[in-house]
Amino acid sequence: MIAAWLLLYFFRHGIALWAVGRLLGIRFAFYAVGGTDHPGSYPVGLRWLFEHLPFFGVRTDKASMQKASPMAKAIMWSAGVTSSAVVPTLSAICAWTAGIPGSKPFLLFAVFWAIGVVASNWTNRTGDYSKARRALAKQ
Repeated sequence: MIAAWLLLYFFRHGIALWAVGRLLGIRFAFYAVGGTDHPGSYPVGLRWLFEHLPFFGVRTDKASMQKASPMAKAIMWSAGVTSSAVVPTLSAICAWTAGIPGSKPFLLFAVFWAIGVVASNWTNRTGDYSKARRALAKQ
């Protein structure tokens, strides 16, 4: 249960950005595996760890982003963070409904973690929700 949650947590953000971006016509320059771009978003004791864990990441193609509509950009940026909260939480709900031992306290942890992910990204100037808001401001 914990291993599945961690794998979903580390890889879903980049995959959501890529999948939604491609659906909206945005191309990507390259893919990477590396630490988080926003270590300050994590609690002090976890920052070093999250800088070094293998997150799957994507980088948009500059020309493609310039051609994309502000709404397409906002939807793509929002997809990554939204998936960061929703997908791991859904996996914890699945574990709880399957009756896996320890899944109820883990579900509570997952819900609070998801709230923290959304809250920290919402207030972070360099976070994806901020990028989405800036894209919409250009409409």
